[in-house]
Amino acid sequence: MSSEIIGLHQWFDSAPGRYLLAWEQACMDEAVADIFGYHALQLGMAPVDGLRNNRMPHQWLALGSEDVPGPCDEGAEPQSQTPPLRAVALWADAVALPFPSASLDLVVLPHTLELSVDPHTALREVERVLVPEGRVVIAGLNPLSLWGLRQMRARLLQRWTGASLYLPDVGEFIGYRRMRDWLRLLSFEVESARFGCYRPAVRSAEWLERMKWVDPLGERWWPIFGSAYFLVAVKRVHGMRLLEPAWRARRARVAATVPVVRRSGPPSARGKR
Repeated sequence: MSSEIIGLHQWFDSAPGRYLLAWEQACMDEAVADIFGYHALQLGMAPVDGLRNNRMPHQWLALGSEDVPGPCDEGAEPQSQTPPLRAVALWADAVALPFPSASLDLVVLPHTLELSVDPHTALREVERVLVPEGRVVIAGLNPLSLWGLRQMRARLLQRWTGASLYLPDVGEFIGYRRMRDWLRLLSFEVESARFGCYRPAVRSAEWLERMKWVDPLGERWWPIFGSAYFLVAVKRVHGMRLLEPAWRARRARVAATVPVVRRSGPPSARGKR
């Protein structure tokens, strides 16, 4: 398992890895800017700072066994190969988070589910710790893309030619539709989703730069075939009713009209009765 994680961090230091990292960082900066609350957690992937543009007062970076490049001595604190962009607050397993239920307003998962030994259980754990109407931000690699096709071809040829893989050989790549179905099962509602990184699967920075014209074409003509996807989902609680401010209810009552019943006939007729 350690070699897989080393390969992942080494891949993020390559030209296509830096290209993907820059796109994901821009997406996260835009998505978390207007998410409000008090407690935010990024789980895994120290090279990405998914909370740097968020204004919640309490923010934590948690790394797990997937972020440890190699075995460490018993009792020693594990060290990540890539220096994190923010201080590591705790070491935690994605399938057993050390937070009470309904205690976090935002959870960021940059490739965390792909590296987890049990991604569905990890997503269920995220649902447990999120408050109602809390947000989860997920970034993942798209198997239905040019990068995914090259990875599949390299796997087939690897048995006979020993060809190297283009993407890191880690965990399981979870497609967008599959991820969306998992979220729906856990009562999440996908608030926004986007795909990116449409350039061909080349390794050199020079060729990636030459192919930058492919990105706007991909966004317009084949948007769901980007090499990566990014989504924001909201935790919905069925039967929950949000309370409105008291002043708004008072204003509604004051503005309401009261119907008046009028009796027909002259006053003299009512007196004779």
